[in-house]
Amino acid sequence: MSDAAQPTAAEVRAAAEAVKAALDRHLAAVEGRTGDDDPAVYAAFNELAAAAEEYDELLYDRYDEVTPFEIPASEDPVPYAGPAEPSVFSVLIRRDYVVAEPQRLIAQADRVSVHDHDEPGATGGTANALGVLFGEYEPDEIATRYKEFGLEEGDSTLWIATSEELPEPGEWLGAPFDHADPASVLHRFDVSSVFDDGFDEDEELEPLDP
Repeated sequence: MSDAAQPTAAEVRAAAEAVKAALDRHLAAVEGRTGDDDPAVYAAFNELAAAAEEYDELLYDRYDEVTPFEIPASEDPVPYAGPAEPSVFSVLIRRDYVVAEPQRLIAQADRVSVHDHDEPGATGGTANALGVLFGEYEPDEIATRYKEFGLEEGDSTLWIATSEELPEPGEWLGAPFDHADPASVLHRFDVSSVFDDGFDEDEELEPLDP
């Protein structure tokens, strides 16, 4: 970049002040949040991300320096095109896990087998252990107790997708996620490690409202 096109020191300083102000607004929004999907928190998050990105670019252009900020790449959600007053909706959930401690996972499944069937060691390997544990516990319980089972969390997402009418019984069981139209998603909540910096666990939800 030529000297003529470089931002001035005053412009870089102004961008830094904008980041400070955006941090204050974000903290105030979090402190006054009204729920997990509070639009004020979401808006403050986006403002902070934009301010940090602007400062990072100007700092690099002027001084050839970078910041430690890593702003998650954002994609505009597909505009909602479903019914205005939905009478039918689906909740689509995906949660990724790593089997960090296979022996712990197997041991927990063995305890379930002993309690239910009086058959020590009946679970075998991790594949069988997963079948035993998910047969015993609801997925939401495993999501809250994953460390007890030797698991580590990955990304997760939850979509609330509307439809015109309830599908026929058994219609989609063979391919439950194949017909999820992004344009039918009324609300979406994402949790990922890319949102971790500067956020508490409760603040990771990213509602994508229409």
